[in-house]
Amino acid sequence: MSLVTLFLLSVMVFLGGQVLPGNVGRAILGPFADQRAVDALNHSLGVDRPLLVQYGSWIWNFLHGDMGTSYVFRAPVAPFVIDALGNSMKLALVAFVLVVPIGILGGVIAALNFNRPLDRIISLGGLSVTVLPEFVTGIILILIFGVWLRWLPIAAAWPKGAGFFTQLYYLILPSLPLFLVLFGYIARMARSGMIEALDSDYTRTAVLKGLRWRTVIWRHVLRNALLPTITVIATQTGYLIGGLVVIETLFRYQGIGSLIFTAARGKDFPMLEAGILTIGIVYAVATLVADFLYSVLNPRIRLGAEQ
Repeated sequence: MSLVTLFLLSVMVFLGGQVLPGNVGRAILGPFADQRAVDALNHSLGVDRPLLVQYGSWIWNFLHGDMGTSYVFRAPVAPFVIDALGNSMKLALVAFVLVVPIGILGGVIAALNFNRPLDRIISLGGLSVTVLPEFVTGIILILIFGVWLRWLPIAAAWPKGAGFFTQLYYLILPSLPLFLVLFGYIARMARSGMIEALDSDYTRTAVLKGLRWRTVIWRHVLRNALLPTITVIATQTGYLIGGLVVIETLFRYQGIGSLIFTAARGKDFPMLEAGILTIGIVYAVATLVADFLYSVLNPRIRLGAEQ
């Protein structure tokens, strides 16, 4: 199914790039270039060939590791995509390390205090920040921590040759809007799973056996309660890497989202198509990893597959 999804995505990306308004040769040479020069450039780039031929050539080369040549930079696309993907993964990792444990902890605390004030504060607070767009929370955080308090840099472009901790320092502020967007979602899933697990027969059996409450939570409740959360986290991992156009633009960060946005504006089809398809591959891999972890942690799925 992942392969089928990626195939359909490749077709949609290719066709979507073709319907973008404008002329590739004209976008590269400028509005005052001679029409013959524009036609000659379009012919040399191959954009005047039939769409089916263009798609077949592109996908065949992509499968062999050749992402094409950028129309704008006149250089191979792969190094740009790889560098941008690496930058996005750095930002995603910082946000992931922040939001996953805190989100799960918030959901667990809310479930253990079900229908109490603490549960309502966590649930309503998480839901409130989730519905706010990233550019709103990003601007507010820039004003607070970057302009007024001057604790964090407002741009994520660290100096050349910066070390690990310097890069981490520059990535903290861009990761906070992502944390606010995802915290409520992960916390709600963890809370729902905990409430269901706490009300289950195996939890009551463990309590009747005389096990300590802490042992019941760690050994019986959490393992089953967090199963649905794994799929959610994997899906959000794909978003953290590929859905950062607003954040990367706002904080002037050279990631895969910013690269795709720039390629779309410049009619750079090879860069645009390679970037989006790369994000699709990241989503597919994240989903496969989630399915694998789900089968490992859930004996019913694993034993059913073996039978």
